[in-house]
Amino acid sequence: MKPDEILRVVDAIHRDKNIDKEIVFGAIESALVTALTKQYGENAEIVISIDRENGRVSGTLDGAEIDTQELSGRIGAQTAKQVIIQKIREAERDAIHDEYEEQVGFMVSGVVTRHEGAMATVSLGGTEAILPRSEQIPGESYHPNERIRATIFEVRKQGSRVKIILSRIRPQLVQRLFEQEIPEIADGVIEIRAISREPGYRSKVAVISSDARVDCVGACVGVRGNRIKNIVEELGGERIDIVRWSDDLQVLVPNALQPAEVDEVILCQMLGRGIVLVREDQLSLAIGRRGQNVRLASKLCGWDIEIMTRDELDQQIEKAVEGFASIEGLEPEVAERLVGEGFLSYDDLSVIEPEDLMEMGGLSEDAVDAIVTEAERRAAIAEEAAADQRRRQREQEQIDAAQAAAPSEAGAASDAAAEDKGSEEAAADESADAEAEATGDEVAGAE
Repeated sequence: MKPDEILRVVDAIHRDKNIDKEIVFGAIESALVTALTKQYGENAEIVISIDRENGRVSGTLDGAEIDTQELSGRIGAQTAKQVIIQKIREAERDAIHDEYEEQVGFMVSGVVTRHEGAMATVSLGGTEAILPRSEQIPGESYHPNERIRATIFEVRKQGSRVKIILSRIRPQLVQRLFEQEIPEIADGVIEIRAISREPGYRSKVAVISSDARVDCVGACVGVRGNRIKNIVEELGGERIDIVRWSDDLQVLVPNALQPAEVDEVILCQMLGRGIVLVREDQLSLAIGRRGQNVRLASKLCGWDIEIMTRDELDQQIEKAVEGFASIEGLEPEVAERLVGEGFLSYDDLSVIEPEDLMEMGGLSEDAVDAIVTEAERRAAIAEEAAADQRRRQREQEQIDAAQAAAPSEAGAASDAAAEDKGSEEAAADESADAEAEATGDEVAGAE
């Protein structure tokens, strides 16, 4: 292979495979070293270099210069060819890996090429990626030639190939769709501060505007809801709540719990918990179906949120003060202070930092250890009692369901018995008519 041919090969591989020229030059040099090592043995000290400007090959063998003609001949050897191909494949794999690793968390668009079992294979143009069942939105199905959008979740080398894993369940997909559909977010006027998501069901997106003239919630919704509608359709009908962000938790928590109306938010700093008081008619709305609304709000705010009514809180406070004060070594005043900080159960007390309790009650380390141990014991008993209560409740529900089904079954049996009785009576009537008719015929014959 002549110098100008080397340059053409390097340039062609660089353009076709998007591999840096330096990597290709290095692959050819490595191939030559491998070929010459087979010729002169493993102990030979061989150095090969190719001029990047003119493609001329030069090298040394144990310090002595190698004939250029011999080197040119070695380039065409089968061993060198195999090494070059291997190096180029490795370089191509590394280039694809580096390209997509930089895009982890970003959205890509691809075409489904096949959907076998629980996994979809997606073509991203120059390479293929997979969308496993665990990263698919529940209830979605995919068909060949269907175009989908997803975020790159993971990129890793696997042998001579690169495995690219896509995801449609991560919060990043919601964020990228917002950036694509809402120009104010792409321009930086509106910022997404937090996202909490349960894929396929509901998401909450907290946004804030750096321009007082721009309504962050209205801009995200769009005229007649056209912007948010496009995002919802892309996510298969997933409900999206747009929340106005605030650094003040007293404002953020009620916003995050919308559409429920909140009466008061009590922040328990030591536990990182917010107790939210609502009216009785707002309780189920604030909690949401299967606890979904409060769960997403907690993730969005980064705080545990507990929903209750004022009466429920008063009852818990009274019960907690009485329970804590009954622990040996814990004075009623300290018990009240603990409740004031948001500790409302033995389980809460069992996880308190010993230093905090020592400072709060002027207690020794041994006294605190004894109090925490007793709290853990009582918490375990309470958990066992609650589990037993849940078990009895399930059993009672099964009994009620069986009893509710029994009358209908009895009614059906009664209807069936009545029907059978009616059939028997009809048969008897038919038999009596037949006998009467036969008797009449006999009388007539006798006459």
